[in-house]
Amino acid sequence: MTEGPTPRPLLVLDVVGLTPRLLEHMPRLSRLAREGSSAPLGTVLPAVTCAAQSTFLTGTLPAEHGIVGNGWYFRDLGEVLLWRQHNGLVSGDKLWDAARRIHPGYTVANICWWYAMGADTDVTVTPRPIYYADGRKEPDCYTRPVELHDELTAKLGTFPLFHFWGPGADIVSSRWIVDATRHVVATRRPDLALCYLPHLDYDLQRYGPDDPRSHRAATELDDALAPLLDDAQAEGRTVVALSEYGITRVTRAVDINRALRRARLLEVHTQDGMEYLDPMASRAFAVADHQIAHVYVRRPEDLAATRAALAGLDGIETLLDDEGKKKHGLDHPRSGELVAVAEPDAWFTYYYWLDDAHAPDFAQLVEIHRKPGYDPVELFLDPHDPYVKVRAATALARKKLGMRYRMAVVPLDPSPIQGSHGRLPDDPDDGPVILCSAADAVTGPVEATEVKEMLLGLAGLGVG
Repeated sequence: MTEGPTPRPLLVLDVVGLTPRLLEHMPRLSRLAREGSSAPLGTVLPAVTCAAQSTFLTGTLPAEHGIVGNGWYFRDLGEVLLWRQHNGLVSGDKLWDAARRIHPGYTVANICWWYAMGADTDVTVTPRPIYYADGRKEPDCYTRPVELHDELTAKLGTFPLFHFWGPGADIVSSRWIVDATRHVVATRRPDLALCYLPHLDYDLQRYGPDDPRSHRAATELDDALAPLLDDAQAEGRTVVALSEYGITRVTRAVDINRALRRARLLEVHTQDGMEYLDPMASRAFAVADHQIAHVYVRRPEDLAATRAALAGLDGIETLLDDEGKKKHGLDHPRSGELVAVAEPDAWFTYYYWLDDAHAPDFAQLVEIHRKPGYDPVELFLDPHDPYVKVRAATALARKKLGMRYRMAVVPLDPSPIQGSHGRLPDDPDDGPVILCSAADAVTGPVEATEVKEMLLGLAGLGVG
């Protein structure tokens, strides 16, 4: 079997939340764009991590690859599940599949892009906590090959999970990922290295994109990237930096599930005084995902009542029906019967209880797998609890002693959130961008569905 053309090495950086406006605070990436090339990058609906990354890697829209959000209602299980990790959920021909048809020996390293587990890549690094039998959760990561786990831990320390998401999320996690990428590239020399950098997601959601703290976060990430960019330049590795979405300012939260509950469409069940969403019994409920919410309607005859319940809800710009979903490439069986799109300054909560006294205990935890929707308020300690830091310190002390603990520090008030994403951008300066170290790589706007073929071309494996 012929090996085909020798591929040119690539480094693809997913700089979450990067926009043309933020580049003003990132001198190193700005230089890369100035000396190379750059252009606006189209995104998908919903403009969220899992959907956008899957489009970049397959060249298709959610209607084909099936990733309709960061999570959805698994009808066959009767459960809402977010942040699954298995690549088998993503349908279609992946970038590395196409590359290997041309060059069978093509090697790929995935450092923290989503749906990494089970993917046919040569190297994998992805967050994966240890869930102990006594209920404790400890930071860690999953790697392939298996020996890479101990290499990275010995060199960089344990994967900093509590700096990757939650009230403590900060630059520490992105620095670890940068250093892990440098190690993988230096020791494995993959033809393609994918690197996911989440840092801009944090302060832009906390404070909004125009806040000086968000601008400092951009500069902080730019500084952290410098050694990796130096390595790539020294090796002659082409660099592509892109983003999945831009984060824009929001001023109000939309309690879409509470509206459905008040209309007697959403059902809960109660245990120990706590209310839990009952999706199997509900006539309609929503899976909130930033500025998009998939609305699942159990029976066709309930569509009219669901529309009526949401028609007057302040903050919803539109409800996509079958035709609307088809127009946006979101007509997949995993999608809700309706898809709600928020107004530009609004975002959707997952909250379904009507009285905080009956909220489930996980509501005040960083608990991304139990909540039936995305909860950005996990980025905050409860500002209304004067003892929240004491509670956090006590829980941390129990954790260090190997005891069970409950870190109930997340507020039930959504008002701290100042930035969100998910809808299509109204202004290109607030949308994603793509940069390349090659001067002639980007000559005009690039659609998300074109990224796969663009990367194959940069690797010297294009089909013409």
